[in-house]
Amino acid sequence: MTPRERWLAVLHGQRPDRIPMDYWATTEATQRLQTHLGVTSERAMLERLHIDRPLTVGPAYVGPVPAEGEDIYGCRHRIVDYGTGTYSECTFHPLAAYSSVAEIEARYHWPEPDWYDYGGLPAQLLGWEEYPVRGGGSEPFLIYKKLRGQEQSFIDLIEHPDIVDFCLDRLFALAHENTTRIFEALPSRVDISYVAEDMGGQEGLMLSLAHLRRFILPRMRNMVELVHSAGALAFFHSDGAIRDVLPDMIDMGMDVLNPIQWRCSGMEREGLKRDFGERLIFHGGVDNQQTLAFGTPADVRAEVAENLRILGAGGGYILAPCHNIQAISPPENVVALYEAGLEMG
Repeated sequence: MTPRERWLAVLHGQRPDRIPMDYWATTEATQRLQTHLGVTSERAMLERLHIDRPLTVGPAYVGPVPAEGEDIYGCRHRIVDYGTGTYSECTFHPLAAYSSVAEIEARYHWPEPDWYDYGGLPAQLLGWEEYPVRGGGSEPFLIYKKLRGQEQSFIDLIEHPDIVDFCLDRLFALAHENTTRIFEALPSRVDISYVAEDMGGQEGLMLSLAHLRRFILPRMRNMVELVHSAGALAFFHSDGAIRDVLPDMIDMGMDVLNPIQWRCSGMEREGLKRDFGERLIFHGGVDNQQTLAFGTPADVRAEVAENLRILGAGGGYILAPCHNIQAISPPENVVALYEAGLEMG
């Protein structure tokens, strides 16, 4: 099978020739892995390890040039060095100073769908015809936290619900139109859309179920309906301990659950498979908090075998790390992940 045929078989309840394997990693981890393998491109690395990673497509930005140091939302960032790599952290929140919807309407200009050019999307598929395609989707509360600031965004759920509603409506509308235009540019070719929102911490939900149901889930449902109307499946990403919200996610039509951080409270693989395995495809599950980072290749192989036995029982599993592999993870462990998946999957 081709990588796309492999993915589609699992996504639609059929049996592939082997389990599909995906790859998520930081830039630094990918560079270390390429050096270890002696390859000079990411494509060569994926092919060497038999990885079926989807091609992610998106439009080209052609809108107004942001002010120096800002993104299109007016957020400013700085690079933070954590020793083995860097992350970009938001340091200026353009909506933090406002206390009413009226102020935001008067002083802030939202990005517009016409700031993007979708004409080049078909060309992005050239050379990747045998791979699944990921396009469109949404993660607006993540953007909202950058616009208002992390702490204020959670306070807003209680003290300024009107601001939350106004901003999320604008952000979801942009995501909905962006996704619609991607589907129109690539009819019947997008296989999955990334409908995401980080809802969980290590021990439980970061937002109450009441707040999720009030602010996030109804708007996510509209995105899922759009994705399904285009013949694609909804790929739901949320880190952490999110078991309590999974029945809601399934009821709204989410198809794929990522990344399965099974060391988090309530996310034990056996329980997830038992309770939700008939209605969800599981994606991820190879722990990068401990196993990939601090284990041995033998530990990694054992965990791959466990995931195949538990999450892969009867089908419905795509093997991948449970979020981005970090640079601290030895390349030997990453190789062990995919060699074990190829051998046992």
